[in-house]
Amino acid sequence: MSSTTPNAGSPGLTDILTLTGRHLRHLKRTPEKIISTALTPVAMVVILGYLFASVLSIPGGVAYKSYVMAGVYTQVGLTCVGITALGVATDMNKGLIDRFRSLPMGRPAVLVSHTAADMVPAMISMVTVTAVGLLVGWRTDSDPLSIMLGFVLLLSFCYAMLWLGALLGLVIRNVEAINGISALVIVLFSFLSSAFMPLHKLPDGLRIVVEWNPASSLSAAVRELWGNQPNLGEPSFAVANALPIATGSIALMILVLVPMSLRLFRLR
Repeated sequence: MSSTTPNAGSPGLTDILTLTGRHLRHLKRTPEKIISTALTPVAMVVILGYLFASVLSIPGGVAYKSYVMAGVYTQVGLTCVGITALGVATDMNKGLIDRFRSLPMGRPAVLVSHTAADMVPAMISMVTVTAVGLLVGWRTDSDPLSIMLGFVLLLSFCYAMLWLGALLGLVIRNVEAINGISALVIVLFSFLSSAFMPLHKLPDGLRIVVEWNPASSLSAAVRELWGNQPNLGEPSFAVANALPIATGSIALMILVLVPMSLRLFRLR
């Protein structure tokens, strides 16, 4: 950490790297955190993409195992909320962050390093999901640039969710409450969306709500980039413009959540 001038404003790169290294060393000593983070999406790929694929079918010329992969990646992003929320709340409760505040370092470095380090288990989960998805028969039907853009979009969503987790950890320090809210976020946003099933059979009112779920836009945008989007007839505005809606939503979440979290951190 910087040992020269106390700085409660801008985070120094050295401070960020030092704290990120601390979080990564802690992560290395607790491999069960990575394993548990990676196992849930892997189980979803196996159960939905392999077992359920034999009884579920998607109209529009796309195999269910290819359709469901974008939804599983989206669920990985939603899982990021709990990862950072628990880390920030635990550090707050143990007084570790108060110790950081007493050091000559930029205060934003505490949260920036938390979110940077927590990208590692998210990326490991995505690599694991990709490997298992390919094993069960998932294939893309697009060019390499579009495939890469799909992963960039998913990683950007993960980063936005990590900052949502940081904000949640600052507001709610009770670990049990955070576990409950994180699980609720995953269930509501992943299952009340097009992540795992198309929406064409839903009643009109409910379908509009579900179509504008950010998880639906992200899943549809990634399928579009990967060539896994089924042709279900005339698409609604939200489905036809899933890519710009998903990109704009993620950018807006980052622009709002990062300064809001940093401001709340300064006030606490």
